[in-house]
Amino acid sequence: MEPVNPYNMNQTSQSNPYGFPPPPTDVPLSDTPLQQTKPSNWGNAARELVETILLTLVIFFIIRFAIENYRIEGYSMEPNFHDGQFLLVSKLNYLFGQPQRGDVIIFHYPLDPRKNFIKRVIGLPGEKVEIRGGKIFVNDVRVPEPYPYNFANYDWGPITVGPDEYFVLGDNRPESSDSHSWGMLPAKNIIGKAWVSYWPPSEWGIVHDYSYAAGQ
Repeated sequence: MEPVNPYNMNQTSQSNPYGFPPPPTDVPLSDTPLQQTKPSNWGNAARELVETILLTLVIFFIIRFAIENYRIEGYSMEPNFHDGQFLLVSKLNYLFGQPQRGDVIIFHYPLDPRKNFIKRVIGLPGEKVEIRGGKIFVNDVRVPEPYPYNFANYDWGPITVGPDEYFVLGDNRPESSDSHSWGMLPAKNIIGKAWVSYWPPSEWGIVHDYSYAAGQ
């Protein structure tokens, strides 16, 4: 065995006098990014489905709260509204205001709330209403009627409309069951204001607003 010359050791031996192997050199990290765990596609689809259903229900209930559809039955509102015509009824108008003279409203018939009627508002709470020879007077002032209607020659009143009540008439006066035959309409029976006609297509459009004040 050849003796080791302590003065002739290589650089490795000098830097590592105890003969241990040199430490490993730095190993470069891989350029490949770490894979992150992704949520299940089924989980995402289920969450989106639930969100869609909830949003649909919210929109449905908002629409049902604000709008109701109504099918006209009969001829009491001729010539402006016709049997079989479909309307959208706004329930919001009277949440923030009161019915006005000339409004076309849908309401529960006071003598049978299971039935819904459509009529035009003529007399407001506290007003004295009278019909003389088919002409309407409110507080002794002749009320002009700018909308088309079928005239009927009869007398009624005078009677003062009570608090939270309305006097309503059909536009087809000879063929209308309305306040002149069954009395005042309680405000609590009102569903809403006729807003849009959507069927038949020939009648599509916004319902004309004829609100007006007595004597104007």
